This record gives sequence, structure tokens and C-alpha cells, in this order.
Amino acid sequence: MPDNDLSSASAARLTVDETKNTNINQKALSSMNKKVSIKWKALPVAMAMVCMRTRVKIFNDMRSSKFYIGLLLALGIVFPLPLGAQNNAMQGMAHKKSKSYIYPKEPEVLKQLDHWRDLKFGVLISWGIYNELPGGNIGSWVLCAEDHDWINPHRKVPYDEYKRNYRELINKFKPDRFEPEAWAKAIKQGGVKYMIFITKHHDGFCLWDTKQTDFSIAHGAFRDNPRRDLVKEAFNAFRKEDFMIGAYFSKPDWFCPYYWWDFFATPDRNVNYNVKKYPDRWNKFKEYTYSQIEELTNGDYGKIDILWLDGGWVRPPQQDIDMPKIARMARKYQPELLIVDRTVSGEYENYQTPEQEISGAQLETPWESCITLGNAWEHLPGDTYKSSAKVIHILVEIVAKGGNLALGIGPAKDGTMPDEVVARLKEIGDWLKQNGKAIYNTRITHYYRDNNTWFTQSKDGEKIYAIVCLPEGEKTPAKIVWKGNEPARNSKLICLQTGKSVRWKKTAEGIEVSLPANLPDDLPAIAFEMSK
Repeated sequence: MPDNDLSSASAARLTVDETKNTNINQKALSSMNKKVSIKWKALPVAMAMVCMRTRVKIFNDMRSSKFYIGLLLALGIVFPLPLGAQNNAMQGMAHKKSKSYIYPKEPEVLKQLDHWRDLKFGVLISWGIYNELPGGNIGSWVLCAEDHDWINPHRKVPYDEYKRNYRELINKFKPDRFEPEAWAKAIKQGGVKYMIFITKHHDGFCLWDTKQTDFSIAHGAFRDNPRRDLVKEAFNAFRKEDFMIGAYFSKPDWFCPYYWWDFFATPDRNVNYNVKKYPDRWNKFKEYTYSQIEELTNGDYGKIDILWLDGGWVRPPQQDIDMPKIARMARKYQPELLIVDRTVSGEYENYQTPEQEISGAQLETPWESCITLGNAWEHLPGDTYKSSAKVIHILVEIVAKGGNLALGIGPAKDGTMPDEVVARLKEIGDWLKQNGKAIYNTRITHYYRDNNTWFTQSKDGEKIYAIVCLPEGEKTPAKIVWKGNEPARNSKLICLQTGKSVRWKKTAEGIEVSLPANLPDDLPAIAFEMSK
């Protein structure tokens, strides 16, 4: 569903056109649409990009998508998509960035937004009863009856039976090894500054002790555990480690009878009845949503910094849940609350959230790329994780373009954080300990990239940082060169890895830097500080 454009904005509200942010994927699609010639070596990428776009605005029906998928499979082509996001891209569930942006007008919220922009690095923790599903990596999307090839293979029985069986997972999900304190310490050592924790995904299963439904952690196999309120336990543990706290909340709720009414079939992800014809029923869903968000923000779960709302198809005019009323209530309890109504342009999307991709251009407005460490949002046994160097390169690019990174990770169904996730975070954190000055509390520079060198500047504008991303598996070079953002004449250039000055000179090729001989060979990137 395309995003709703804003009809107007006052002088106090800045509107930004998305057309300024054309990304690589859009360029690939554009070249296909214009029927320009494509070299064979680029064909798999271009065709995969087309295959990924399962939205209605690109394909009139799923037959087009199936044709391209079938052709790709027939050719034996593997999808070499950026960021290792093959699975999620194919699933067609990745949100795109909304088309415009409006700054919030509340002073407390603006201050909180500026602080959030200082932090740069967060995690999005995905967890739920879908972790009990064998061999899947699409979370609760298995409940969606849309005819997509990324959903159907996961269902081996008739849909109604599958849905009943899914609900019974509440009696299996029992994370007896849940230790949020261990999570918080492991994630903190990764240099992460804020967390977003799934309180409820689209299936409607609540990881807190909600009073609105019995489809929650407090009514299943884990009900007798004193730590059964997973949301409260996680928030408290991370808050003690000085994290900014975010609550992920799905607006659609597929087990709520006021969203998916069992009187009708459920053909797709949307509400399955005519809202205008049955306004009383829709009002009950609005009350249900309002009450659940009030439970999470009224103080019982401590200070909440971010309300991260997923399911952007729930929006006016067809599925209006009265966001102004929800926002007033939530900010009555939490005046500084950032509300992120994903992909719904307007005053309740306090920052934008492109999923599994990075903006193709630098943005002055606040945004966050949510990108998985593996191929799945939740824990998937045997998943392949990105290297720490890859994540660092992603983080550097995002920060240089003005954004934050929310790294998607997931605990195992028993409540433990996978060893590989902890190891990756440790390696990322080790690099940030030495080079974080070039990442945290920075802002964008006018000239922000020269090939594999990215630039940021200190918040006060006094210092410029050059971050050189090095190829994985190669030896650290003796010299590096970049163009643009030159150090002040006769000034020192500091290598943040060592904390010491390095020799540099201006040449016809650019700024030439001689690197210390004792640098490790496996550095993912080297950052330098210079005065303007």
C-alpha cells in the first residue's frame, strides 16, 4: 500500500521529498522499466530486484512475481542482494522509507530526538512464539493467507488447521533460560546505545502481562515463572545498563477478533471486514489498541523512550486507529516519547525507518535503517550472520549519511542469546571502543564520501572524522589517500585506533596518510580526527 502524502505543512514543519533519496534498488528498477540494455553480469541483480518488489504498485498480480521467481530459479540464479538480505527481500515484507517527513513540534520530543541521533547504534530484538516453528524464518507471517511463495511452503496443512495449531504454540513457548541481564551486558559491550524490543508482533501474542487478551506470555507454558513478564524484565535489565528503551508494537493483530473477525475469511494482512459497515466492531479494535499501548506507556513498565509502531498498512483512511488520541495519551505519561508510526508520513513518524537497506543519499532529517545481523529477524538455527567488519561498514555508511542503525537480532526460543551474535557484538564493540568518537555524537558533513572513505563531524563542528573502510581479508596498507575534507594547514591528524598523530601530506591525488606499522592486519576500518 503506498504511503499517504501530506497535503500541506506549516512553516514550522519541514517536509522532505523522497525523490531526493533514490537508492540503488530503485535505480535498478528504473533501468529495467526503461528497457535499457543490461550486461549479463548485472542481469541477476537487476532481475532479483524486480522479483523482490511484490507490492501492487509494481506487480498487478502475483503472476508477474511468480514468473520472475520461476525464471530466476530455472536459470539457477542466486540472489546476490546487498546486506545479505536475500530472504527478507524475497518475502516482500520489508518496509520502504516513507515519502516525506515532518519534524515534531513538542520541545521535549525534539530534545529527545536530538539525543537519539547522538546514539547512532541500536538493536531490534525479535522474539515470540513463532520461535517454536520448525525451519521457518518469517515470524508470524505464516498466519497471513496471501498467496506468496515465501509463505505457502511453511504451511503443510489446511489454513484453518494451521492457524489453530499456531495458537497452541502458546503452550510450548517456555524460555526457561531467559536472562535479560546477560543480554544487556553482551549487547552493551557491542557499543550499542539503545534497544527496541518486540512486545507484540502481527500474530498478536503479547510478551507482557496484558489485561486485554489471554493470548499472552502470562497465560501459556511460561505462566508460572516469576519472570513471565518478558517485556518488563527486558526493559528493566537494559535500563540498568543505561540503554534508551524502545517498545516495538504491531498495530495489526491477527488473533484479535476485532481485527480478524472469525465471521469472515482472512484473505490478506488487512482487517477482514468492512470497517464502514461495522463501525462498532472497528471501534472495539481501536479501544483494544489504545488500552494495550496505555499499559506499556503508563509507567508500569518504566520510562519508555521510543514507541515503534509496525504494520504501516493500518493507517487512515481505511484503517484509522486515531493516532492523535493514542499519542496524546502516551505523551501524557511519557512527555519525551518518540513515536515512530512506520511509513505513515506525518507528525507521528518522528524518524523514518527504511528496512534492510540504506538510503542512497545523505539525509538531514532523522532516519534509522533496521538491518538484520543474519538473514532472519528472529533466531534461526543455522543462520548465516554478517561479519563484524560488514556490520561496521554498514554502520559507518549509515552514520555518514545522517542515520542510525538498528541491528536486528533474536534470542533462541529457550531465552539465550546465540553465541555467534554475542561474538559479533564483541568484535563490533572492540572497534567502537577505539573509533567511536567518529560515530557517536556526530553529524553529517557536506562532503561525506570518497570511495571507501566516509566523513562525519563532531556535533560542535570543530572536528572532522575520516573513516576508511578496509576490504575484508586484506592486509592493512602502509598508506591511504582520500580527497576532500583536508586537515587544517600544519595541524595534527590523529589515528583514533592508536590515539597518536600520523604523518600526512597533500598530494595531487589527495590527502596521503602514512599508517603506523604496528596496526593490526584485521582492522575493518581506520578512523582519523582532524581540525577544520
